[in-house]
Amino acid sequence: MEEKITQTAGRQQLGGFAPLFAHLNDDVLFGEVWNGPALSVKARCVITVVSLMASGITDASLAYHLQNAKAHGVTREEIAAVITHATMYVGWPKGWAVFRLAKDIWNEEAPAATEKEKYQASIFFPVGEPNPYGRYFSGKSYLAPVSTEQVPVYNVTFEPGCINNWHVHHATSGGGQILICVGGRGYYQAWGGSAVEMKPGSVVNIPANVKHWHGAAPDSWFSHLAVEVSGEDASNEWLEAVSPEDYGKLA
Repeated sequence: MEEKITQTAGRQQLGGFAPLFAHLNDDVLFGEVWNGPALSVKARCVITVVSLMASGITDASLAYHLQNAKAHGVTREEIAAVITHATMYVGWPKGWAVFRLAKDIWNEEAPAATEKEKYQASIFFPVGEPNPYGRYFSGKSYLAPVSTEQVPVYNVTFEPGCINNWHVHHATSGGGQILICVGGRGYYQAWGGSAVEMKPGSVVNIPANVKHWHGAAPDSWFSHLAVEVSGEDASNEWLEAVSPEDYGKLA
């Protein structure tokens, strides 16, 4: 499935000043028009570059769309051919101006994206930094605070095959935790129960004093928001690692 184009610049920059314009930019132009089924994103990138070129727009807006075109598969040879062809119709000075931008963009020797960077681009919430509780996890995990006021919320990300140990959120009243999957695929399992698969949108309510674990599927990154439910005498107890044999049974 082709990547869906999303845009938030309208609301970020003009949401308070011009909310209708922000809506038209983010939801209509970059929401409905850019994601229409009739054309590929790559084709729309080329059309946009040529449209801006024909209008004489060679500022940061065109640079953004040139970078977008490169990101969606337009090669250096293809963009050179596109600009040359359009120059025959819209004018030589415009061709020179666009080539100056394109040459810098396609000549960039950017390092190949890491698997973490690729995954980060696929989810809304930040992956964060190495998990300070990593000693209780098998494999690499990351932690990013989403809210530290009122209700603590953290985005926890697991690399493929990484899971945490069995553990318990103790409380004499209230307490527990809520997990909301925001990326990838993973599992949650309570002691004595079957593992529950989690995909984006899945929600798991974990009562206090229930022994459980959660983490990534063997072949997928996994991220969930961890919402801490307030309770009396709340504490966390980390226990033994999940049996490799039990984890190996999961698809």
